[in-house]
Amino acid sequence: MAEFLFQGLHQGAWAVLLCGPVLVASVAATVFAVRRRALGPKGRAAEVPDQLFWDLFLGSCVALPALIIPAMVSPWSGLVMAGAAVAAGIAAHHATPRYLAWHAGRREHRRQLSAHQAATARHDELLLRWRRYELDPASMIDYPALTDVRLPETSALIKAMRTADQLRTAAHATYPDAVGSLAATLAAAERAAERAAGIPSRQPADQAG
Repeated sequence: MAEFLFQGLHQGAWAVLLCGPVLVASVAATVFAVRRRALGPKGRAAEVPDQLFWDLFLGSCVALPALIIPAMVSPWSGLVMAGAAVAAGIAAHHATPRYLAWHAGRREHRRQLSAHQAATARHDELLLRWRRYELDPASMIDYPALTDVRLPETSALIKAMRTADQLRTAAHATYPDAVGSLAATLAAAERAAERAAGIPSRQPADQAG
C-alpha cells in the first residue's frame, strides 16, 4: 500500500512538472487576450464576440488537457493544477492593465523621441539660416532689419528662438511645436526685412511653415 501511494505521488509530481507550465501559460495567455480586447478600442465592437469565442476556444484546447491529464494520474495533482490555473488567471487579470499602460508609455516615448529628433534637425537648419544674417557682412547690409529688435517681426523671432532653445535643452514635449513657431517667425521676419529693404520677396511659400 505504501509503495502504491509512493508511486502515485511520484507520477503525480511528474504530471504537475510536465503539464503545470503548459496549463499556467495557456490560462495566463487566454486571460490576457480576453482582457486586452476588453480594454482595447471600442470602434470594432461587432467583432469582439467572435474574437472572444476563439480566444476562449483556443485557450481551452490547451488548458483542459493540461488539467485533466494530471487529475487522472493523481487526484492531488489535479487539485494543485486547478489552484495554479486559478492563480495564473487572477495574476494575468491584474497584470494586463499595467502591461498595456507600460506598453503604451513605451510607444508614446518612442513617438516623442522621433518627433524630438526631427525637430532638432530642423532647429539646426533654422539656426544656420538665421546666422547667415548675423555673420555674413553682405546679408547684414542687405537685411539690416533682421538684427533690429525694435521691429515686431524681429522681436517675435528672437522670442521664438529663445523659447525653442529652452525647450530643446529640457527635451519638452512641446519642443516640435516651438520649432514650427520659430520657422514661421523667421519667415515672417525675412519677409518684413525684404519689404524694409525694398527687395522683392524670394522666399518659397513652403518655408513659411
